[in-house]
Amino acid sequence: MIDKIKVGKIVNTHGIKGELKILPLTDDYKRFNDLNKVYINSEEYIINKVWYKKGFPIISIKDFNNINDVMKFKNEYMYITIEDTVELEKDTYFIFQIKGLKVLTVDGLEIGIVKDVLTPGANDVYVVKGNKKEYLIPAVKEFVKGINLEEKKIIIKPIEGLLE
Repeated sequence: MIDKIKVGKIVNTHGIKGELKILPLTDDYKRFNDLNKVYINSEEYIINKVWYKKGFPIISIKDFNNINDVMKFKNEYMYITIEDTVELEKDTYFIFQIKGLKVLTVDGLEIGIVKDVLTPGANDVYVVKGNKKEYLIPAVKEFVKGINLEEKKIIIKPIEGLLE
């Protein structure tokens, strides 16, 4: 079971007062406003302040007031606990929930396991590793007929050529 979720990458420091520039790894980059704490290298840190510059969250961490104190965080990832995730709309899922699910057709044919989720634009794409090859399944209702997290499976209705 995953206990921490990656929400950002620390791409740089900002200024000389120990602030961090974050590349958000979430659909809603403003969601950092709702966080009180984050984890970096398995250590918990309290967030002092969040503000935004050109679409990047700038975060200051309690007790870190100097650029020299935060240089060690550059290129590290920032995590949150599952309890700190946002509530999702019906029929939407976090990527970590989709990875590892078994993919079956509506006829019961096993296709493989979701190894990754690509987010190229209009819709996500599931990378499914089968016995002999990988398949790219668009995550749209036309193909994905059901996701059952308890049973760890995704049911798809492929069109001709999708699984070739």
